[in-house]
Amino acid sequence: MTFKSTRLFLAAAFLGASALTASAADFKPENPECIAPANPGGGWDFTCRQVGKSLQDLGLLDKTMQVVNLAGGGGGVAFAEVVNKRDDSNDLIVAASSATATRLAQGAYPGNTMDQVRWLASIGADYGVIAVAADSPINTLPELLDKIKADPASVSVAGGSAVGGWDHLKVLIAADAYGIDDVRTVKYIAFDGGGEAVTQLLAGSVQAFTGDISEAKGFVDSGDIKVIAVLAPERLDGEFADFPTAKEQGVDAIGANWRGFYAPGGMSEEAYDAWVQKISELYASDEWKKVMAANGLAPLDLQGPEFQEFVASSVQQIQDISKQIGIIK
Repeated sequence: MTFKSTRLFLAAAFLGASALTASAADFKPENPECIAPANPGGGWDFTCRQVGKSLQDLGLLDKTMQVVNLAGGGGGVAFAEVVNKRDDSNDLIVAASSATATRLAQGAYPGNTMDQVRWLASIGADYGVIAVAADSPINTLPELLDKIKADPASVSVAGGSAVGGWDHLKVLIAADAYGIDDVRTVKYIAFDGGGEAVTQLLAGSVQAFTGDISEAKGFVDSGDIKVIAVLAPERLDGEFADFPTAKEQGVDAIGANWRGFYAPGGMSEEAYDAWVQKISELYASDEWKKVMAANGLAPLDLQGPEFQEFVASSVQQIQDISKQIGIIK
């Protein structure tokens, strides 16, 4: 499966929420709860706490959402808890992200699969970028990928995640979409964070950088790097509008470090539809647009079955690429 199949589910980003049952509007969680699968602080904790607060501020919840931090196994402890002990809860939602999809794809939650839960909705994304030093002769993503095709050893790409992690996968997704048959030829060098990776880029130790737009922006503003591709379905707004997408350069690659939620697999249809509706209304609100802007989140508007399909496609693609590079068998 190649990343060209993203056309099937990325169109969903421009669709509204799925049809809701009449009874969904009447559902009110008795004790709304959000599990953040990590310790306080960080993305999953932010997702639970900010969404819970905003849902109540907007009158979409009439009770305070309890946030429970359940760390361990990169989200695996929380996933197993939901599947094994909370499968029929109608009041529970769980924070998730592209890291969740990556770990599911790579078998990091032993015995568990994405189909054991129900995927509710996304609330935004931090899109991936591929960048080069400001003085690099490379100006476009196809130019970089052509150099990799012609002489893989001549191009090293730095990122702030481990081999097989999300930064690594983003550049492999682009290579796969461009027709590089064996993505193992892409030379990726892992560093402890995006800042160190950019430092090595500026030192000339590597020729390109793969990371998220939020961490790249400061280095663009300082004149140190130039973004040659954003892995988003269309150009972003505001201060990111000048950055070209991979797609507009003929490389159908999307790399969204998304944030969203899943729910227990046994949740009732009424409750599921109601939670989808609540998160959809939250996403459409002016209040949430301000939260996104303040926290560097870009648009990713997927709810219900469309989000389920998006996650399924992401898991499959990550799994395929992970097999190619030997992360999984």
